Amino acid sequence: MSVLMVNDWVDFTEMKNLLSATDGNLASHSTALEKAEYIEVKKEFVGKKPRTSYRVTQKGRDAFTEHINNLEKLLGR
Repeated sequence: MSVLMVNDWVDFTEMKNLLSATDGNLASHSTALEKAEYIEVKKEFVGKKPRTSYRVTQKGRDAFTEHINNLEKLLGR
């Protein structure tokens, strides 16, 4: 989520590399975030190659901000 908070769209390969995640791990997490309506998923073809990209929704922004605020409270900040 932190990657998506500071980028408009991030494609699957870039996200996978940034997080050092496996294909399966990233796919399962992105599916869960999409079901929660925290991210939007765009699937398209670039030439003949498929590309999946992600971006955070307003609901996802709000939830992530609340999560960070709660962590800061827990740390006494």
